[in-house]
Amino acid sequence: MSETTKRVLVALGMLGIVCIAGVMEHFGIHIVRWLGVFIAVGMVYEMINRLSNAKREDVVAHGFLFFFFLAWLIMLIAAVYFVGASVPNMLLLLSIICAADIGAWFFGKLFGADKMWERVSEHKTWVGQIAGVICGAIVALSFGPLVVGNYLPELLWVGIAVALLSQYGDLTASWVKRKLGIKDFGTILPGHGGLIDRFDGWIYVLPLVWLMMA
Repeated sequence: MSETTKRVLVALGMLGIVCIAGVMEHFGIHIVRWLGVFIAVGMVYEMINRLSNAKREDVVAHGFLFFFFLAWLIMLIAAVYFVGASVPNMLLLLSIICAADIGAWFFGKLFGADKMWERVSEHKTWVGQIAGVICGAIVALSFGPLVVGNYLPELLWVGIAVALLSQYGDLTASWVKRKLGIKDFGTILPGHGGLIDRFDGWIYVLPLVWLMMA
């Protein structure tokens, strides 16, 4: 089975989990917040595991960076918990992040040529970033009529901002991986790497939204 096939199958499985969570929320079983917290805790575990297995010279040379990133991921748990109190907001953010990630990966792979920051991530392209922002904006605009029942044009700017922030979270995680000298943070999701690799779009988006909500 190719990596692309694995990636698509895992993505469909994750989409299925999200749909099930949405149905449970509809029937009053509040699982979205706790599902997010579980993922964030898993991200912290992955980072601790990677630090414990990293080369000693890498940890010594980049110790502050590693432990700052770990502390940020721990803060992410609290951000997910508080943002997750509003299920519509949480679903909007996750939908935009997911759309931006898939759009950037698909169109970057199909048409990408000019690299954004090859020293940090060899796969990120300008075409992918632009496509990711467009996909995130489209999903944000669709959220109003589908979920709220009204067309909300201001969601366009929410979609653009969240899509951009999520992609720079992805770049930050790639940079940390380069410093650690690893390909993936984990192997829990075939074709996707670990939880941090899959949910790195949360890194800046959720703490910033938590701050705004506070």
